[in-house]
Amino acid sequence: MPSSDDKEYLVNLFEYAPVSLWEQDFSEIKKLFDELRLQGVRSLEAHLLMHADFVDHCMSQIRVVDVNLATLSMLKAESKEHLLSNLDGVFRDGMKHHFRDELLALWNGNTQWSGEGVNYTLTGETLDIILHWRILPEYEQGWERVLVTIEDISARRQAERRTQSLFEASPISLWEEDYSAIKEYFDTLRAQGVEDLESYLRKKPEEVLHCAELIKVLNVNQRTLDLFSAESKEHLTTNLNRIFRDEMQDHFARELVDLWNGNLMYEREGINYSLSGDSISILLNFRIMPGHEEDFSWALVSIQDITARKKAEEYLQYLGTHDVMTGLFNRAYFEETIQKLDTDRGDPVAIIILDLNYLKRTNDTLGHLAGDKLIRRAAEVLTAAFNAEHVTARIGGDEFAVILPGKDAAEIPELLKQIQTLIDINNKYYREPLLSLSYGAAVSQPGLRLEKVIQLADNAMYENKALLHRRREDQ
Repeated sequence: MPSSDDKEYLVNLFEYAPVSLWEQDFSEIKKLFDELRLQGVRSLEAHLLMHADFVDHCMSQIRVVDVNLATLSMLKAESKEHLLSNLDGVFRDGMKHHFRDELLALWNGNTQWSGEGVNYTLTGETLDIILHWRILPEYEQGWERVLVTIEDISARRQAERRTQSLFEASPISLWEEDYSAIKEYFDTLRAQGVEDLESYLRKKPEEVLHCAELIKVLNVNQRTLDLFSAESKEHLTTNLNRIFRDEMQDHFARELVDLWNGNLMYEREGINYSLSGDSISILLNFRIMPGHEEDFSWALVSIQDITARKKAEEYLQYLGTHDVMTGLFNRAYFEETIQKLDTDRGDPVAIIILDLNYLKRTNDTLGHLAGDKLIRRAAEVLTAAFNAEHVTARIGGDEFAVILPGKDAAEIPELLKQIQTLIDINNKYYREPLLSLSYGAAVSQPGLRLEKVIQLADNAMYENKALLHRRREDQ
């Protein structure tokens, strides 16, 4: 038998413990269970589906034998009597959800249970809790003594909810992903003797898609659904192959190489696609979260939509390299291309210089709008005559030039004939004024700078222009 001192010590240990302790009596619940079994009930879960009020009835049968001071403080009770006389204010509403699980554990013969749930203070505040109970030794038959501990985790839950709210409300697309299967894949490759993943993926590009399929998406926020035109998280995650495709395969291959080489955080631009089919220029930031460096089980990916910025950059680049009126390259781009070719070129390089005839007369007689239209018509002819491999530029008000790498002198007559044919077709399609171009060409030779080739082509153009004037005079 414990001595009086031992009993006092145990009482004090219970009373002044820094965690909420309850001594409860579940014997009435035991009797209710016994009655159900006598009635032939085999599944409590099935019984609860038909008799939902049984949970409330069992809750009302709990008898609280004692609580400690920490319990009074946590539940804002003035005294034990105050608490015990107001237990219906504590055991209610949200508590039913986890109490149902407790009943199922008891029915299945468990003598202890742990789980998270909800309690309420006597002033009406909701408490998020972790609850543990255990039927004490020697009371397993009747359940007359059950020790319950309750930990208030409201502050932690509030912080978690705040973090989740920040995640959900972020103006940037956020993804929580599990890369652990990719880590296992890497380990397997290393065990097989693979040392250079980049070379391995070049030989086996299908492995890039295989790795993409290994990624598990844990969560995404609302901005992600909006950005990718997804109706729900499930709609998004079941259609990832429509988002990460085409150019994205090359980007992802580089990400895999980064990870293989130990770079657990990186940032790069790329292309994704919305579920409506639109391309999205993105800035992707990836990082393996702290504490998960060994297994890659938690990665955070942020995606910013930079489509507008990229379009602005492309437009500025376009303005810097193109003539706005015609859409052809401008003089600056033409000269830059000539410099690059002169630095490192392979002969031959053909250059055609063209001059728009009668532009001043058109401006003086019909107005500058008509003159501008004539310039655009000349650009239409040159665009039709040459492809993207050639550099077709407007290098002055009425001057144009074409750079044709790889074209030799034997091919030039046919090219000039093609230009003239397109001019004639253009004049049949449009009414006045008449479109007329003078043109000349020259081809590079080893040791001859392209500046000289341009001069020779320019001279040939003026000879063509003079010939045109003589013909008109003869007519």
